[in-house]
Amino acid sequence: MTDLEAFHASFDGEPGYLDWAAFGPLCPAVRVEAQADAELLGSGRRSSIDLVDAHVGEARELVAGLIDAPVDEVVLQPSTTYGIMQAFYGLAGGLMLSRTEFPNLTVAATRASNALGSLQLQWLESEDGFVTPDLVREALTDDTTALAVSLVDARTGYRADLTALRDVIGDRLLIVDAIQGFGTVDVDYRAADVVCSNGYKWLRAGRGTGWAWFGERALERIAPVLSGYAGIDGDLSFGLVPVPSSSSAAFTVNRPDSLAAARLATALREVRDAGVAAIEEEIAQRTGDVMYFADRYEVPVVTPREPSQRGGIVTLAPAPQDAGPLAASLANHGLTVTLRAGLVRVSPHVGTGGDTLRLFGDALAAFSSSRVW
Repeated sequence: MTDLEAFHASFDGEPGYLDWAAFGPLCPAVRVEAQADAELLGSGRRSSIDLVDAHVGEARELVAGLIDAPVDEVVLQPSTTYGIMQAFYGLAGGLMLSRTEFPNLTVAATRASNALGSLQLQWLESEDGFVTPDLVREALTDDTTALAVSLVDARTGYRADLTALRDVIGDRLLIVDAIQGFGTVDVDYRAADVVCSNGYKWLRAGRGTGWAWFGERALERIAPVLSGYAGIDGDLSFGLVPVPSSSSAAFTVNRPDSLAAARLATALREVRDAGVAAIEEEIAQRTGDVMYFADRYEVPVVTPREPSQRGGIVTLAPAPQDAGPLAASLANHGLTVTLRAGLVRVSPHVGTGGDTLRLFGDALAAFSSSRVW
């Protein structure tokens, strides 16, 4: 059995799940690791506690390997949003982002701007919500100091071209929310300056498994405003307040959750062994199948057709009067998807089998047969 075949075999859920962009049911290895480490922490032995704590370093090393970054530039975070807030609250100048980004970006940016007054928001406007190089080029000003973008847009499934965006913005900071793409799309993360993600969706590691990478340019330009006692170099000294670390550790508040780190490390090992490029190819086939059925039953798709411009999300845009009946047909056929603002988001994974795709086709067929033209 190859590593990719082993990865495929690790999907043990029931047919019908097409909502990996919302939550990834924990994989078997993660469930086993979590139970074993919980038992170790229940022993009270220092050796057991240290053994579980070692997963923190392991998780950081695995993240660093997957994004081709030095391990001392990677820190673990409780979530993607924690890392994004660390970046936004330490910025000054103009921050460019789309109004249609997932709210963790827009809300964090607005809160940081309102709280500190040193951050000016530059909103991108586009009909489709795609943050393209041309859109950014036209909106850049001399005051722009950073661009924030989702690697894969949670609403439409559009994949941002990080390399092209880097070429457009020059030496300005590029801050990336990678939660909808990390581990499933093979991209050059070094085109960015800050990358934040989480393991509870596509990695199948559960919540609390966030991380962030702050590159050299980010360390120079982003102040560690939200740095806590864990974000220092050396040991703690009572009665003294040390300066923040000169490394990415400065962008932490507290010590990482070692149980969460164990889950993240376990999931990352499986992704590393299977290969991100191979995982991307498999998911591209599944999203292509979803688009095939959507076209067959004349359900509009807003996600780009070119595989290099999308991740694992396919967003359907039925007519307003059809959104409810389509969602009902999907639910009646035992399918789990996300319905939001009249759009139906379908997100398959490597382990999405033919039985699930057949159910999806049957659901669209039933919807189409009952549609009033």
